[in-house]
Amino acid sequence: MTDPDVHVRNRYFAIVAARIGGSAGALLGLVLIARADATVPKVIGTALVLSALLMIAILPRALARRWRTPPGDE
Repeated sequence: MTDPDVHVRNRYFAIVAARIGGSAGALLGLVLIARADATVPKVIGTALVLSALLMIAILPRALARRWRTPPGDE
């Protein structure tokens, strides 16, 4: 592979890792909510789920926008 191809592949893997990390965080929060008896762990689990969903929604798009090829460099 050429050098630009390696960078493109690594950026793709970073975007996929952000999505997988967010999904794992949301699952962890759901498990925490389901197993908690007290209110504080349920609140923490809910915050974790919401922040993970926000991460899934925003981070991959922000990374793709940051790494977009400028016009004319194609």
